[in-house]
Amino acid sequence: MKYRFSVLATTALLGFAAASANANTTLKVAVFPKLDQEIKDALPAWKKLHPDVDVQVSALAIGDHHNAMTTALATGSDLPDVMAVEVGFIGRFAAGGGLENLAKAPYNAGQYKDQFIHYTFAQATTEDGTIVGMPADIGPGTLFYRKDILDKAGVTEADLTRSWDSYLAAGQKIKKATGAYLLASARDIEDIYIRADLKEGDGVYFDKKGNPVVTSPRFIKAFELAKKTRELGLDAKITPWSNEWAEGFKRGSISTQMMGAWLGGHLSSWLAPDTKGLWRATNLPNGAYASFGGTFYSIPTKATQKALSWEFIKFLTTRQDIQLDSFQSIDAFPALLSAQKSDFFAQPVAFLGGEKARVIWRDAASHIPSIQRSKYDQVAEEAVHSALDKVVDNNEDIHTALQEAQDEIAHRVRR
Repeated sequence: MKYRFSVLATTALLGFAAASANANTTLKVAVFPKLDQEIKDALPAWKKLHPDVDVQVSALAIGDHHNAMTTALATGSDLPDVMAVEVGFIGRFAAGGGLENLAKAPYNAGQYKDQFIHYTFAQATTEDGTIVGMPADIGPGTLFYRKDILDKAGVTEADLTRSWDSYLAAGQKIKKATGAYLLASARDIEDIYIRADLKEGDGVYFDKKGNPVVTSPRFIKAFELAKKTRELGLDAKITPWSNEWAEGFKRGSISTQMMGAWLGGHLSSWLAPDTKGLWRATNLPNGAYASFGGTFYSIPTKATQKALSWEFIKFLTTRQDIQLDSFQSIDAFPALLSAQKSDFFAQPVAFLGGEKARVIWRDAASHIPSIQRSKYDQVAEEAVHSALDKVVDNNEDIHTALQEAQDEIAHRVRR
């Protein structure tokens, strides 16, 4: 679920289940919004199974949550029994060695692998076979677009998706006819392109030997598309999850957004609820498929209630009803395959003009490959974003900027 909750700086501490005369066991769970809502909704079913176990949930904005968990794992203080980990942080936490290996007894998480969408377990599995988290939700990459704006500009969905060049050409028509930008940020097209059409076992930033690959043709093309986007004046130069970003959706000044399927829920619930019926969703341009976000539940190695923690994690991730309830409540696209077979997927989505978008997302998820994660992915991402800023803001040569990023990543990895 990366990016989707960073705007929520609220901290919530929710103690669920009424206190009883006897001292109940309390399970501490650390998450980021809106996973706290997901757990709150699931607690009545949990309490039927474990009436003597209360669940206390602490929720921090996504960046703050992962920073807090990094500190807790390093110091052994303020540790939860269960912690949520966004897929972008999995590599870093796995390398730190502070999470239980769920592949081993008594967990034996590998037995559940075939029950989940194929690429999820690979994301949480290290080279030595350690499994550091159970998949909860995924983020099939999708293209959201404002149909009313496209109609005014005489642009079709096919114009957006035929190819990346066609996508930018459609943006030019939209900008000329309506004044709306194609994208919030040129970074959006770079972030999606470098993840699109990776092969099974590839890494986003590193090869299988751990060497950075950010000077490869994939990154060069991504930077070229981003630079062209900026040169054509097609991006609003807005940072995702900022107030300006939300305002762009509300005012109709941003016509498309590529992100995980879960963005639809945020558009409808708080980003731009008054735009109901105006949005549609489709596959990414050029027939591309990419994963954009996802959540795992992990157990710290120094946690004191591991058996109970594992029961709670299985409850959240392996039960079809709980996974579906989460999807309906907070638009957390289920990682569990049985949940994806529900008739709910074929129901029209009112916010998207009655479109059966969930079927599109389910099909997209089936095409996404298993991607290799590295503990240095975040280091590489920061270097690449910095390089892109130099290219689109300061007109630095693409090859030079990417070579500088490659050298910086290699240096930081060697340290």
